[in-house]
Amino acid sequence: MIVSMTGFGDATAERGGTHYAVEIRSLNNRFFKPIIKLPDAVSGLEPEIESILREKLGRGSITFILKMRMDSAEAAYHINTQALKSYVEQLQTIKGLEKYVTIDLASLVQLPGVCQEPRDEGDEIQRHGPVIRELAVKAIDKLDAMRRREGENLFTELLRHVRLIAENLKEISKRAPMVVEDYHRRLSLRISQLLASAELKVNEADVVKEVAVFAERADIAEEIQRLTSHLDAFEQSCRTGEHAGRKLDFIAQEMLREANTIGSKANDAPIARHIVEIKGAIDRLKEQVQNVE
Repeated sequence: MIVSMTGFGDATAERGGTHYAVEIRSLNNRFFKPIIKLPDAVSGLEPEIESILREKLGRGSITFILKMRMDSAEAAYHINTQALKSYVEQLQTIKGLEKYVTIDLASLVQLPGVCQEPRDEGDEIQRHGPVIRELAVKAIDKLDAMRRREGENLFTELLRHVRLIAENLKEISKRAPMVVEDYHRRLSLRISQLLASAELKVNEADVVKEVAVFAERADIAEEIQRLTSHLDAFEQSCRTGEHAGRKLDFIAQEMLREANTIGSKANDAPIARHIVEIKGAIDRLKEQVQNVE
């Protein structure tokens, strides 16, 4: 069964005084396009998270967001008192500075090297990595479940348009043999009307030859057969292919090609009306398969 590229999944956990929240959003895209947002302390996990997403999700624009909130004292940044003292001593050596500038502690702690993260990135990844990986998998599973539900809805809608195309194609198949007969009748009537006043005769063999040429030029049996085959292939791909988006898009393009050929070759008003319906349904197919993974 086909799978939609649109979905949402999330997962949360509370471990060791740290609250973790993972959100994953998925939208349609021709390719796999990940956007991963991690706190600086665990940014080194980005390549691993991307690999997990790539393995689990075929394609789409994927946004992965991790939020962490630490409620313990360990979350506080360390103040490098030696660096802070050095900054103050250097400022005090500047004579006359006190007349113009007041040394502000809030400004001092923003200077390079004064405030330092409580742990280095390696320690943070080792500490938080297992929980983040676990939540990533859970969120992906929820996302995948939603994408499958959306895929079922897409499947129903796509098959509705396939049935509409098949119905119109059936009517075209019924009409096709009558096109040559109508042309023969109209041609004979027109010739008779044009030549009646001139009292001339037209060789019936010439008329038959002209009708035969038209019949060959207007023969759409092969195009009908190919379009029918494309409809079968489209439905089969919907039923059996989880990652059938690109294939369905290609089949829809081929359907449109055959429909255009039928419309131009048949040169018949009733068939043209059915072709309008078919092309409208194909356009809706093409639009909707853009969201199939």
